Amino acid sequence: KLYNTLTKQKEEFVPLHEGKVSMYVCGPTVYNFIHIGNARPMIVFDTVRRYMEYKGYEVNYVSNFTDVDDKIIKKAMEEGRTAGEVSQQYIEECKKDMHDMNVKPATTHPLATQEIQGMLDMISTLIEKGYAYAAADGTVYYRTRKFKDYGKLSHKNIDDLEAGHRSIKVTGDLKEDPLDFVLWKPKKDGEPYWESPWCQGRPGWHIECSVMSKKYLGDEIDIHAGGEDLIFPHHENEIAQSEAANGVPFAKYWLHNAFLNIDNKKMSKSLGNFFTVREIGEKYDLQVLRFFMLSAHYRSPLNFSADLMEAAKSGLERIVTAAENLQRLSGSTVGELSEAEKDLLNQSHAYQEKFEAAMDDDFNTADAVSAVFEYVKFCNTNVSGENSKAYIDALYAKLKKLCDVLGIIVEKEAEI
Repeated sequence: KLYNTLTKQKEEFVPLHEGKVSMYVCGPTVYNFIHIGNARPMIVFDTVRRYMEYKGYEVNYVSNFTDVDDKIIKKAMEEGRTAGEVSQQYIEECKKDMHDMNVKPATTHPLATQEIQGMLDMISTLIEKGYAYAAADGTVYYRTRKFKDYGKLSHKNIDDLEAGHRSIKVTGDLKEDPLDFVLWKPKKDGEPYWESPWCQGRPGWHIECSVMSKKYLGDEIDIHAGGEDLIFPHHENEIAQSEAANGVPFAKYWLHNAFLNIDNKKMSKSLGNFFTVREIGEKYDLQVLRFFMLSAHYRSPLNFSADLMEAAKSGLERIVTAAENLQRLSGSTVGELSEAEKDLLNQSHAYQEKFEAAMDDDFNTADAVSAVFEYVKFCNTNVSGENSKAYIDALYAKLKKLCDVLGIIVEKEAEI
């Protein structure tokens, strides 16, 4: 069962196609090193994917890089480089951090700049269907009010949204309605741009994800995920674009992770409590960061502090030490399973069942981690040099399997 933001309740997961899962996760805008707030959805939804694979599903996992954006352009101008050079550099840095956090590469990591034609096509479709219009300056806007279900994900009422917009009506605005949002915008001097039927310009942010999801996963997908800060307006606008253009429901399940706070405060550069994954990696193995992220339920706000990281570090060490101990003992014993050992292995299944029950309940990694700790205690108590290799190996295989779902590496790589 997973909690669907769209319906505000837990629902049984039933894929659109038996045995397959299509999943889109909004990736980072690449103008700098990723911060630990970016790391949370990466780790959380990588774990969701791993659990789906553990359950036997074939997962098509798509996570984009937003590689054209105001922030990227600003950074490029400051540094006297092209936007492409900046985004390429930080895509590489991001991939390195993801590798160090043991986040599996997506099935596809599309780049917004390589999907412009698809965006032009979808915008043209929306104009033809009356859901979008080009203003005099070449900006293309989406007619928000024309989409009857607007607000269904964020559970916002369109009239309340309008009241919020009234005070910020800009003079000289070419929108028909203050709620309309941008699909395509004219270039400014020195900015990267593409040719379009409306003007030389670049896409709005929301259209990018609608198009990449459609191209790599299809018109209708199982799961769309991201941080809760994306629910409105980004995901709400994606729904409006995709459903109007494609004529079918966009995503069946919407999953959103809660925010990460630092010492109980919101992370911000101005407060000086802003950490990149790379900075954390200088102090800790990033497996510790991953383990810390999984110590809370993904929908609960998570507080990051030095004390909690230290606790995560010692918790992770407990698991890794137990695994090393099993591997060491396995090397020194031989023999087949005894009846007593068979009985103990049967008892050990209870921990795996507990782990699965936690993960089946909206990916409750906090309880899944507790089940792993209980299993580690069981292993530590019920293994000695007297046991058979077959028994010890069976216990180790189970520990490794559960840790693999969490993306926790227990197998020490052989010293070269």
